[in-house]
Amino acid sequence: MAILSIQSHVAYGHVGNSAAVFPLQRLGNEVWPVHTVHFSNHTGYETVRGTVLGADLVRDTVTGIAERGVLGRCDAVLSGYLGDAAIGHAVVEAAALAKDRNPAAVYCCDPVMGDHDATGGPGGLYVKPDIPDLMREAVVPQADITTPNQFELELLTGLPCATLPQIVAAADALRARGPGIVLVTSVRRDDGDPERIEVLARTAEGAWLIGTPRIRLSHPPTGSGDAFAALFLGHWLKSRAVPAALEQAVNALFAVFEATAAAGERELSLITAQDALAAPTRRFRCEALAVPA
Repeated sequence: MAILSIQSHVAYGHVGNSAAVFPLQRLGNEVWPVHTVHFSNHTGYETVRGTVLGADLVRDTVTGIAERGVLGRCDAVLSGYLGDAAIGHAVVEAAALAKDRNPAAVYCCDPVMGDHDATGGPGGLYVKPDIPDLMREAVVPQADITTPNQFELELLTGLPCATLPQIVAAADALRARGPGIVLVTSVRRDDGDPERIEVLARTAEGAWLIGTPRIRLSHPPTGSGDAFAALFLGHWLKSRAVPAALEQAVNALFAVFEATAAAGERELSLITAQDALAAPTRRFRCEALAVPA
């Protein structure tokens, strides 16, 4: 499989393309990374150096790839952190171009905008204030697959997402805007086990929930959502089965968190846990939910 991945890039650590490209490659995919920013490290550190690369550079890079005559081999486009609204429009254009050259290609959008605080606080946005409207109105409706976290699902739909029925309803509302597959990550719900963290998948065929124990780290690593979107997409492209791909992605990411905790690192231990990316040994299982189709 060939995947065009348009995301941020950091020299140190694992977020954006730095969290997505290696897992996709480890699953046997050819990946064409296009960077939306080039930073020294992610913005959660005390300092960060680098620059937003801009929509024109994104367009120019995609044009150069198209000039190689290979976009017809592109099976999927994956996008994440955008940097600014103009880049969002460039991503939508790139996905449309890939689908024009290969009508079977899919677009997977990780609508990176913000998160609840991992310690239970309110959290918030970590993108420019115009990005939520852009995601809601222009980007997510063009996606076939989207992977918001619980906080981002609330932003995209304007609906409460505190309980499982509310999360399913919000996922349905988001599906009604375009994406056939909605995966809600980092679910910590009022009617669930506070010591577990869950992912919900919702499609026209049904809904599935999978959970793992929460691994509490002194510095919860950034980039887990980026890695999850890549892992799910990579496994789904092989099987086209949402429950199977969901289990593979969640089990792989859990192994990464275990390795990160064992190493005492602030960054995801993707390299250490690389064998588990393709063949995780832990087997947390999906639960099919009794919800209307």
